[in-house]
Amino acid sequence: MEIRYLTDHDDLMQVSSVYEQSWKTAYKGIIPQSYLDSIPKGRWAASITRTGMNSLIAIDSGKIVGTSAFCASRWEKFPEYGEIVSVYLMPEYMRKGYGRALLERALSEINAMGFENTLLWVLEENVNARRFYEHIGFMNSGEVMNDNIGGKELREIMYIKTA
Repeated sequence: MEIRYLTDHDDLMQVSSVYEQSWKTAYKGIIPQSYLDSIPKGRWAASITRTGMNSLIAIDSGKIVGTSAFCASRWEKFPEYGEIVSVYLMPEYMRKGYGRALLERALSEINAMGFENTLLWVLEENVNARRFYEHIGFMNSGEVMNDNIGGKELREIMYIKTA
């Protein structure tokens, strides 16, 4: 597996497909199924390269199988933090070490940007993701925010990893 920065030559539809398939698997039973079923092909393609966002991709046998987005913290209260915005994998690559490799590379890149501390948000009901982040050393910060996805009220929890 190769992990590298997204380039202009990469297919944004392939990257968006990683988001789409990951959402449909990871959020099953958390986000309403009707919402997950309605995610259109290419839903994230236009936003992947937005200004200020860095994107890594994981490639296996020439196919994009994972992606992670990160940046300087978007939260005024945490200006000294880097932020992991997303870590997504194709379902068949989950629970095989690819996510850990992708997240560790993103953390390394955040450190190279000059940030010693990193934050991320995770849905409170996403127990698998929470365990994954905790295993890598992230801690529940106690910060929460409410969200509504597909008509369901959800709570997100901020996790932090400090130097």
